[in-house]
Amino acid sequence: MLGDAIAKHLTRVGHAVDWVRDGAVADRALRTQDFDLIVLDLGLPRIPGRELLSRLRGRASSAPVLIITAADAISDRVAGLDAGADDYLVKPFALAELEARVRALIRRSHGRDRNVLAHGALSFDTAARSASVDGAMLDLSARELAVLELLLLRSGRVVAKEQFVEHMCGWDQDVTENAIEVYVHRLRRKLEPVGIQVQTVRGLGYYIARS
Repeated sequence: MLGDAIAKHLTRVGHAVDWVRDGAVADRALRTQDFDLIVLDLGLPRIPGRELLSRLRGRASSAPVLIITAADAISDRVAGLDAGADDYLVKPFALAELEARVRALIRRSHGRDRNVLAHGALSFDTAARSASVDGAMLDLSARELAVLELLLLRSGRVVAKEQFVEHMCGWDQDVTENAIEVYVHRLRRKLEPVGIQVQTVRGLGYYIARS
């Protein structure tokens, strides 16, 4: 029930979420895919959460890890942090606090200290899921916001279509590379009138530039 609530809440606020229910499946997923953040329950069956974390760090993965657990003793928290966790949340907790910690960890992993991504006059508030230019709000769909967010997170670098797909959908969703082209086209039409351009690098992907 808790996993379902977390997955639905984080999806609702704009994250692409892959949810697995035991440590063995999670270990396979972490060996084959990269994730922006891992919310890890220590009480996983088959492979316990702490062992899963040790395996992850043993592969030199730097993905931020937020541990959630019912164990609230100081020694438990110390053991989790020493094993390589970046943050610790004890059950029960409010989903709003979980969401804030998730934002903070992702923000720090990208070298930022604020919820706002800025590019010239363009601002993207990752907490409010809104974008504006010189204070004027842009009318963007959830998919267009997700495209814009990744372009700003990877500012100065070309973002491949495959990266958009990974950023925007979980395993149980189907977003094709053709659909990414549509979302980029729609976003481009809304940004160009305010002087923001999304450039195409043929065969590679897209990046954002200010005219």
